[in-house]
Amino acid sequence: MLVAAAVCPCPPLLVPEVAAGAAPELDAARAACAEALGVLAAARPDRLLVVGPGDSAGPEVHPQGARGSFRGFGVEVDVRLGHGHGAEPEPEPEPEPEPERTGGELPYGLAVGAWLLGRAAWSGVPVEGVGVGEDLPAERCAALGRDVAADAGRLAMLVMGDASACRTLKAPGYLDERAAPFDAEAGRALGAADLAALAAMDVVLARELKVSGRAPWQVLAGAAEGAELTGTLLYEDAPYGVGYVAATWS
Repeated sequence: MLVAAAVCPCPPLLVPEVAAGAAPELDAARAACAEALGVLAAARPDRLLVVGPGDSAGPEVHPQGARGSFRGFGVEVDVRLGHGHGAEPEPEPEPEPEPERTGGELPYGLAVGAWLLGRAAWSGVPVEGVGVGEDLPAERCAALGRDVAADAGRLAMLVMGDASACRTLKAPGYLDERAAPFDAEAGRALGAADLAALAAMDVVLARELKVSGRAPWQVLAGAAEGAELTGTLLYEDAPYGVGYVAATWS
């Protein structure tokens, strides 16, 4: 059963080494993510599931210890899901072969999640990651959420994803007048733990607005059915023209 969830944005810019001189601009977002992870720890879960944007429709499962990297952004920062303190400045021995069920290297959203967990020194419970792509239908997202919540034990979820990337002329998706209203409703629904609103999120519009969080949020809505969790909005802003939301459900 789902006992707590943290919703966090997933731009690689959250990693200070990636942001470089612009790192202070996202200090408030990092602080909100840290607060959200504190709520997860306080819930004393038996297991943690990190859900984020995937490289394919998915779902793709990534076991504890799966590796991710920010080297594609020009920095030597590597992460492992649920291991150590996130960054790995020193090379480590080659890992054992990964199970066939894994999707391989962590996609960027899950890599940011692994970095947040490492920064919080998360430990003590099993951690697994699931990547879901923008083409995964809403019904399948909800079904996936119900399935993961049905397993025995107390489940916590770290849900990674961004709102629209079309809030300004300089945004990655350019300016789209539909973006601000979409983001406002997404922030309201996430802050209120409004399962119906999240389940009804327009898949086509979300894709057009380059929303990476739609599928992960709908997985969360499915997992939370019957859990009667209360939401709290911690952060909502659109630096760089991209909507970022942080919230907790407990």
